[in-house]
Amino acid sequence: MKNFQFTKEERLCSKKLLAELFNNGSSFLFYPFRVTWQINQEPQKYPVQIVISVPKKRFKKSVDRNLIKRRIKEAYRLQKSVSLYPFLQTQEKQLLVAFHYVGKELLDYSYIYQKLSLALINLEKQMVK
Repeated sequence: MKNFQFTKEERLCSKKLLAELFNNGSSFLFYPFRVTWQINQEPQKYPVQIVISVPKKRFKKSVDRNLIKRRIKEAYRLQKSVSLYPFLQTQEKQLLVAFHYVGKELLDYSYIYQKLSLALINLEKQMVK
């Protein structure tokens, strides 16, 4: 049975870990996302902790920013246990990941779902390097 939940422990909230991720992490651009990632040394309950950000500079209305965040969270929630979690369990690694939305327009859910799927595959390739 696959776990399709997105719990509080999977969200990256620690200021210390966030600072470490943004200062020392690797990143790549996969439109409409900039993905910043780092292998986590501290043991955790879940293999990945993520943070999602949408810039206020591009989307002035909080309604639009929250809509994009909800779409990204839902796409991630459905795909994490299919591709990312099994890969990390075979590698025995834990990750910190930040998804920055760099798109300039409000995209529909199906497009975000497809692009996030490809971004997760690209993240796996980046980890293997």
